[in-house]
Amino acid sequence: MIGLGFRSGGGRLGAPAFRNTVRFYSQAKKGPTGVVFMNMGGPSTVKETYDFLYQLFSDYDLIPISAKYQPIIAKYIARFRTSKIEKQYEEIGGGSPIKKWSEYQCSRVCELLDEIHPETAPHKPYVAFRYARPLTHETYKQMLEDGISRAVAFSQYPQFSYSTTGSSINELWRQIKKLDPKRKISWSVIDRWPTQPGLIKAFAENITKKLEEFPAEVRDKAVILFSAHSLPMDVVNTGDAYPAEVAATVYHVMKELKFKNPYRLVWQSQVGPKPWLGAQTADISAFLAPKECGLVLVPIAFTSDHIETLHEVDLGIIGESEYRDKIKRCDSLNDSETYISGMADLVKDHLDNGPRYSNQLSLDFTLGKSSDPIPSVAEVFAENPSEVE
Repeated sequence: MIGLGFRSGGGRLGAPAFRNTVRFYSQAKKGPTGVVFMNMGGPSTVKETYDFLYQLFSDYDLIPISAKYQPIIAKYIARFRTSKIEKQYEEIGGGSPIKKWSEYQCSRVCELLDEIHPETAPHKPYVAFRYARPLTHETYKQMLEDGISRAVAFSQYPQFSYSTTGSSINELWRQIKKLDPKRKISWSVIDRWPTQPGLIKAFAENITKKLEEFPAEVRDKAVILFSAHSLPMDVVNTGDAYPAEVAATVYHVMKELKFKNPYRLVWQSQVGPKPWLGAQTADISAFLAPKECGLVLVPIAFTSDHIETLHEVDLGIIGESEYRDKIKRCDSLNDSETYISGMADLVKDHLDNGPRYSNQLSLDFTLGKSSDPIPSVAEVFAENPSEVE
């Protein structure tokens, strides 16, 4: 596993000088609507691993080392870890599939939006990764070339953490200031969606399919372990929304499944000596495997396959267990049409009804700490920046 030391961040925000509930699209704005899938990304080929790691360890919002010397330190850490992580990517097929799935999902969402929301058509798909190509600035330049005047920044982290979605928003603001100071593109954001019905139903469908692989007499007794990337406790203690929102997703999925199986929420990818949110997926799996008739691991905070599912879970937790025949991983959402339709419905509702950002987002940034935070949520996502005091 890569082992990401997640960290919350942010800064004090000014109050919005306009109504956050204003409808996103304006009849005065014509032309394509950009739908931008924001995610951390991953190296599509093994040779891109160093660049990915360098970008990742350079991000103070994710891994706070030194606001002043972070880029220099990041070079040494990336060099030290590259050979190990390259081997892991080789073992899962030669690179991360995040770009493939992100581009596929975003394209399908835009196809559906053209049908169900013609008012803002055509909808043009984009992917903006935080640490791998296409990076945010590369995508932004392409959007300007394409004549995009309105865009939805759609976080592909359903559950908000400042370490992930917050970092992507900070980077978006940096690129707005650098590439689009006159604000040719009007932005709004979907910054969290932990209980979106399509998301919940898609998880429930995939879990049901996986449970059917167990013999009928033990199917309802198999323990479902929902696994999400952990956070250091010093991040949790800042008031980061992530743990509660992941738990909300789990509860809604189990409600959809009528709570017919025993379940727990567990956490993976802990690294280093600091206390992290637990219990750890590997530890609980090892403890329960000899005692239970079966385990189903569900990557509840990941919307497509990547190294944490394909390597850490499949090759590590399951592959190295002597009880591997009793442990199964639920398929990731990847090409689930239920999931994709749910995302299209979410964007449609966002365009129709707003808000331009969630009512929680300002508090997220107020609680966090960052070396380069946005000045205010309202300023980034104002329909007309001049309206912001």
